[in-house]
Amino acid sequence: MSKKLVVNDAAFSFAQQLIKQGRVNKDRDNWMANEPTPESEDLFLADHSFDEYGRWFLAIDEAASEDTKDRYEFPIGNFHEIFRSGVLAAEKRAGQYKHEEIEDAAKALLSLIDKA
Repeated sequence: MSKKLVVNDAAFSFAQQLIKQGRVNKDRDNWMANEPTPESEDLFLADHSFDEYGRWFLAIDEAASEDTKDRYEFPIGNFHEIFRSGVLAAEKRAGQYKHEEIEDAAKALLSLIDKA
């Protein structure tokens, strides 16, 4: 089954809210140390719904089953705050794989972060 990635509108809106609230980590080089791990994802899902989980990922794979971790791509936060470096990583990876709408959404979030 091939992936069909689209912008996760719920995540985009949620990220905008967190940016307005100042819940953004702007350290440049800390994404690899803070991006969600399979263990942190499982811990979050133990107490939260897949809808809440999905708000931390900028893309949805419409070909994947609902209520699975495989449905969500391009993490931008660690379930506590948005990471500028995570949004930047999502933008770069989306561009690399020609997911233009996701790349544009990441650019829009970066612009908001940089204005805040």
